[in-house]
Amino acid sequence: MDNTKPRKTIAPRLDMPCQPADVRRRNFREVALGYTPEMAMQEASRCLQCKKPGCMKGCPVEVPIPAFIAEVARGNFDAAYRIIKTTNSLPAVCGRVCPQEHQCEGGCILKAKGQPIAIGRLERFVADHYIATTACEQLTGASHCAMPAGGRKIACIGSGPSSLTCAGYCAARGIRVDVFEALHEPGGVLVYGIPAFRLPKDVVRKEVDSMRQSGVTFHTNWVGGRTVQVEQLLRDGYDAVFIGVGAGLPVFLGVPGENLIGVFSANEYLTRVNLGRAYDFPDGADTPVYPGRHVTVFGAGNVAMDAARTAMRMGAESVHVVYRRTRAEMPARREEVEHAEEEGVQFEMLASPTQFNGDETMTLRSVSLQRMRLGEADASGRRRPEPVEGDIYELETDLAIVALGTRSNPILLDATPALAKNARGYIVADEETGETSIPNVFAGGDIVTGAATVILAMGAGRRAAREICRRLGA
Repeated sequence: MDNTKPRKTIAPRLDMPCQPADVRRRNFREVALGYTPEMAMQEASRCLQCKKPGCMKGCPVEVPIPAFIAEVARGNFDAAYRIIKTTNSLPAVCGRVCPQEHQCEGGCILKAKGQPIAIGRLERFVADHYIATTACEQLTGASHCAMPAGGRKIACIGSGPSSLTCAGYCAARGIRVDVFEALHEPGGVLVYGIPAFRLPKDVVRKEVDSMRQSGVTFHTNWVGGRTVQVEQLLRDGYDAVFIGVGAGLPVFLGVPGENLIGVFSANEYLTRVNLGRAYDFPDGADTPVYPGRHVTVFGAGNVAMDAARTAMRMGAESVHVVYRRTRAEMPARREEVEHAEEEGVQFEMLASPTQFNGDETMTLRSVSLQRMRLGEADASGRRRPEPVEGDIYELETDLAIVALGTRSNPILLDATPALAKNARGYIVADEETGETSIPNVFAGGDIVTGAATVILAMGAGRRAAREICRRLGA
């Protein structure tokens, strides 16, 4: 008699419904349409509920993933939301923009078969489905928040994901929080950097509004290092300061012609479209964007994909992404690359710009590209791009967008000389607590690590907030 238990048959991963490519390529509505309740329960039922869940090890904010998925499988969506909110302040955001394939889904046992549980999609579904009855419940997952007590207060400089996480954690524990943001709208990179077709701005506003209602005060048009100073905040009686200003200084190519009219950093281009609502100019917004018929984007990360797909939606006839390596080395999320390709973006691989070419009015007309090949591996382990001698060609371009990454903006750092910085110009902070060289001043996110992901920044904000609350007895 065969007593072997039959193996559980695992259904295939459920695809995310999306707008058709030929429709979405000309609108800014969200591409991914989200799961229905039935789809979410079906996908959640695939989870094996492992005794040693690898998914949790990959989550920077330590979401109890198997527990929330189990509730989704049972149809208990509100319970799932409360579980997520015990550690994650921004689930609707994380479910959309985090690189789950390298984090929680990367640790899923089913990844070995190419079918990991769609953790990010389930997190997004739960957050979108949940309608909070109070601001505190939306913020913390609990039906009540601690009332501000004892005169304790902290300041957060910047309002991106690390600061929002720190502010939300502390406010939920009865600490007064003031957030100082340089731009006219809170949210940091979530509002100025990530396009609405990936992260609708009403999702970010909902999270920010819930914090306002729970007692967090947002001060916009306050520039860290200019209109607000770290030392002054401490003198004004703040018990702690958290610095989460990001790393927003763009990196350029350094080739001739980069000062021509029509060459932009991805930061400026995306900020004009996203924060300035240039896609609605002149009907609903006052900020225009430089028009481009033939657009070329340099870089191959998520920001490059955002810029390329945005240019397509702004009416470009052609959009090329130029990258000096091959598709296999592209750092962008695979899903973003696939979406870009479906929408008509063309990829110019193994090519590197040598100069931008303009006309007599100093306006960009083309870019000269050097054909490349991959040689031996460099220090990073990737094969080094090498020029193919004599193989240079021209690509018609009237709008170039440089998306090669960012570095630390020196405004706040130069104004705060007591802050220790590393050789790359980023703030040195304790890995466990986030505390800097100035006592009771903490930092986290891109200003510490360099450009990274939303969820890693949130993890840093959470660690710092936990230490702040411990010191303040909250």
